[in-house]
Amino acid sequence: MFRSSASSQESPSDEASEPGAMTGQRLVWLLGPALVAGVAYLDPGNVASNMTAGATFGFLLVWVVVLANTMAWLVQYLSAKLGIVTGKSLPEILGERIGSKWARRLFWAQAELVAMATDIAEIVGGAIALALLFGLPLPLGGIITGVVSLVVLLLQGSGRQKTFERVIISLMLIVVIGFSTGVVLHPPEATEVIGGLVPSFDGSESVLLAASILGATIMPHAIYAHSALARDRFPDRLSGIPTSRLLWATRWDVTIALVIAGAVNLAILLLAATSLQGVEGTDTLEGAHAAIATAMGSVVATIFALGLLASGLASSSVGAYAGAEIMHGLLRVRVPILLRRLVTLIPALLILVLGIDPTWALILSQVVLSFGIPFALIPLVWLSAQSSVMGHHRSRWWTTALGAIVSLLLVTLNITLLYLIFTAS
Repeated sequence: MFRSSASSQESPSDEASEPGAMTGQRLVWLLGPALVAGVAYLDPGNVASNMTAGATFGFLLVWVVVLANTMAWLVQYLSAKLGIVTGKSLPEILGERIGSKWARRLFWAQAELVAMATDIAEIVGGAIALALLFGLPLPLGGIITGVVSLVVLLLQGSGRQKTFERVIISLMLIVVIGFSTGVVLHPPEATEVIGGLVPSFDGSESVLLAASILGATIMPHAIYAHSALARDRFPDRLSGIPTSRLLWATRWDVTIALVIAGAVNLAILLLAATSLQGVEGTDTLEGAHAAIATAMGSVVATIFALGLLASGLASSSVGAYAGAEIMHGLLRVRVPILLRRLVTLIPALLILVLGIDPTWALILSQVVLSFGIPFALIPLVWLSAQSSVMGHHRSRWWTTALGAIVSLLLVTLNITLLYLIFTAS
């Protein structure tokens, strides 16, 4: 299925370069791709999954959030490293190495399905936020979210990579404030949080939510997108900056992004576990918003809704970017951004028009994402270990082993989820 191909090799001098020689100012200038990809970890699907988990099971699934973000660090670093070293995205490399045309199309089909599931979460979340803030009908809110995300995405398409990054990171700051304010004002008991670090489940619904949290954190489209973002951010390896230094800066970039994303995801779950557990109606975002307003006041509830809106706008832009890269890399076809945006809006708008419970649609979309993880993660781990692809920057054996363990854990959880759902039905 895969054809072998050799990539250009780097000189050993890059490996020996001292990253410590890079100044703080230069390091800041190199940051950005991981922060943009990190928005994928803060999309409305995360909010729905973590909010429902906290409101339903309290602190039971704290360990899932922590584990997911820990695993995500390795995954996102490998993705960025692949893009920097090869100058190609993961979909591009797969498109070159999958020899069968039909195998390549099938691979694209599942990746495209994952991208559309991502869009559902982000458009629906933005629509809910606009309804909470301004009372707009959900279909109209979905259209507005899609149009604004297209405008943001056009910045990247016009070659303004830094401007695109600044807009996304600014929206990320709004997300951080919006979702962290409540837990800062009403902090949980430390002993309860520590107790939630012990791995355990409570029936098939908790496993479903665990898979949803994992799907919302280690997202396939974020894996595809990060390699492309790193490729676009560092064309020609910035004309002379050694690859080893770029990788050193990338480790900082990924660490900062994952610390932020992990802290916010945890804050959402802790907020629900502390203030919303047992409150009727908190299994929906609208109900959670109302409960927050009752427990903490309208100001905190409005800040929460603003965070949800920023989350939908930012993550939808990144999701559309990933979808375009998936199609280009695997099918070698570029579709105009406007046309693609219109097509991918259709499933989300249908959900909103038909009156399907939007919060449940968000959670199920994250489960769909979790099933797309192996198709992105296993090739990433395998390609990162190949000297024909990465040269002397290939992954060490222990990194490959950790990646294999992460892949096995995620696949096992998904199989367990299917078993529990079908045996319970």
